[in-house]
Amino acid sequence: MTQSEAITILKTGANVFLTGEPGSGKTHTVNTFIEWLRNSGIEPSVTAATGIAATHVAGMTLHSWSGIGISESLSKADVDRIASKEHIARRIQKAKVLIIEEISMLSATTFEMADAVCREVRRVEKPFGGLTVILVGDFFQLPPISRGREVKFAYASTVWRDLSLLTCYLTEQYRQDDTAFLDVLSAIRSGSVEELHYEELMRRHRDPAELPSDAPKLFSHNADVDRINSAELAKLKGIARKFNMSSKGKDSMVEGLKRGCLSPEILELKEGAAVMFTKNSPQGKFVNGTLGLVSGWGADSMPIVETKDGLKISTEPMEWQLEEQGKVKASVSQIPLRLAYAMTVHKSQGMSMDAAIIDLSKAFEYGQGYVALSRVRRLSGVFLIGLNARALEVHPEILEKDKDFRAASDAARDAFSDMSVAEPIEMQKKFIKAMGGAWMENEGHSRKKNDREVRGKSVAGLPGRLAETLAATRDGKSLSEVAKTRALAISTIVKHLEELSEIGKLTRTDFAHLLPDLSATDEIHEALSVTGTELLAPVFHALGGRYSFEMIRLVRLARG
Repeated sequence: MTQSEAITILKTGANVFLTGEPGSGKTHTVNTFIEWLRNSGIEPSVTAATGIAATHVAGMTLHSWSGIGISESLSKADVDRIASKEHIARRIQKAKVLIIEEISMLSATTFEMADAVCREVRRVEKPFGGLTVILVGDFFQLPPISRGREVKFAYASTVWRDLSLLTCYLTEQYRQDDTAFLDVLSAIRSGSVEELHYEELMRRHRDPAELPSDAPKLFSHNADVDRINSAELAKLKGIARKFNMSSKGKDSMVEGLKRGCLSPEILELKEGAAVMFTKNSPQGKFVNGTLGLVSGWGADSMPIVETKDGLKISTEPMEWQLEEQGKVKASVSQIPLRLAYAMTVHKSQGMSMDAAIIDLSKAFEYGQGYVALSRVRRLSGVFLIGLNARALEVHPEILEKDKDFRAASDAARDAFSDMSVAEPIEMQKKFIKAMGGAWMENEGHSRKKNDREVRGKSVAGLPGRLAETLAATRDGKSLSEVAKTRALAISTIVKHLEELSEIGKLTRTDFAHLLPDLSATDEIHEALSVTGTELLAPVFHALGGRYSFEMIRLVRLARG
């Protein structure tokens, strides 16, 4: 299933399980859905199974959101006690759409406890008290923490069955474009690793003297990570500079953010230190996983990072936020860096890397090797220093269950492909109305309640949203100014321009001022020609992350 097909289904208000291989665009798809909800005046409740995953989506853990905390089981009295807490009850009563990220790491027991609290608070005997539920994740990745006891996956719960989920299994690949590497990853995922796949990986085995100095090391245990990061920093000359994390909000919420944040509470750096960015730059200068070295310090004493491509980036603190019902409840601020000598496989989940030194000699969990290897974009970026048999195994139960998920996704796609164009739109309208949102007629797109009236309802027959974007762009505003004027994301503005071009209502003159300088435009042109693909990810990575996806799209648009 494509991202577009999945988004169409998500917008109908169905309960959905969104899954797919690493790099298939699950996060992008759910973020597009979240943006659509917010533009409709509907604020989703965004949660995740772990603190790290929660920071990626500006949400909180499902444990915190539902009030169940670290409980391993709940009695009826426990459920009543949690449901009687005013802030928990208010949060769950106000909720309309519940999104749970990294569902593979949530046990059936935890899933059922959160469901029980929602039913009690909302007084509705339906799964999660009648909330629309979106589950996101890949069961081939890391499973729930077992603490020595048998743990069932969330899909084994009766709640999962009662949700009547539509499965959307994304099949496009945006991270890896290396055929040989994809063959290896597919073999691991399908449980069909053969000698040739093992040999392919072992060709990437390297002795210590052959390892790159600036690639992060991935280990299965925290002890190895802490030891290596401390030792490597100590080898560098000079006194370490310390950067302390600042915070705002309720202590318990701030603590959750700190635990999940990939940047440490106290960041120690020296000139020459190998570092990794831990967030995406709004300007597209770097992404979560971009590697570099600290080359010096700016006038503000902030670190300057030189990437592998020679780009020098002046850093500044960025925020990780915890949002609830559209309001920021807590935030932490830190320079978006961490030492890149080593990190755990667990903390790498969700990241994309150009290169990694991977030690799987102590892999102990199903999916650990698959997660580590699939972080890297190409096989040439894998530097293997250890491998055991468990590392290439995935949970045997998942192998069978995955066939069911794929079949269910095919059935959902076929059902929607048989519908007329109007049918899904009518379903989406009903969903928006039921949630108390606002639908914008004649465009298959919604808008926030109380948004200002469209300035020009029609320009040469254009829908209002396109007319406004075109008018703002023709005013000579910058891309960020157009986005601010329209109260939309920059990516949405670029999408509007692409739609205008498709219907012949956009000329190059209209947006020429948004394009980068001539040398940058030429560089992007060349990358577009060399990659020979309409997919943006290969072009973005070929350019070393120097230009944002939106800038690449604008240059592509100018090519005609």
